[in-house]
Amino acid sequence: MDLLRKIILLSTLIIVANSAPPTCYSAVLKLSKGIMVSMERLEKFSVTRQCLAHLPKLYINVHNACVVIKLRDHIYALENLIVPECRTLKRISFLKFRIERLHNMIARLCHRDLVFYIDDCPALERPPKPEEDIEK
Repeated sequence: MDLLRKIILLSTLIIVANSAPPTCYSAVLKLSKGIMVSMERLEKFSVTRQCLAHLPKLYINVHNACVVIKLRDHIYALENLIVPECRTLKRISFLKFRIERLHNMIARLCHRDLVFYIDDCPALERPPKPEEDIEK
C-alpha cells in the first residue's frame, strides 16, 4: 500500500511538472520549426513546388534581428504570387497564415522575451551551418 502511494505521488508530480504553460519564447521556437518543416514538405509536392519557386528562400532564426523584416517580406511575396492559382491553394494560404502569426508574435507579443544575438540579414536566406542550431 505504501508503494502504491509513492507511485501515485510520483506520477502526480510528473504531471504537474509537465503541465506548465509554454512561454512566449518556446511558442515562437515551435512555430518557427513548424514553418520550416511545412516549407520543406511543400517543396516536395509538384503543385506547391512551382509556387515556392517564386519565393525567396527563408531559413528562420528567431535570434536574428532581421527576422521580422524577412518575415514581412515573405508575407508580401506570398500575397503577391506571380501565379494566381498559387494564391488560392490551401497549403500556401495556411503557410502564409502561419508566417503572419509568427511575425505577429515576434513583432508584438513576444518582442520583450526574445534576444537578438546577430544582425545578419543574408543569413536568413541561406541554410544554417551544421554547427549552428536554430534553438541557440
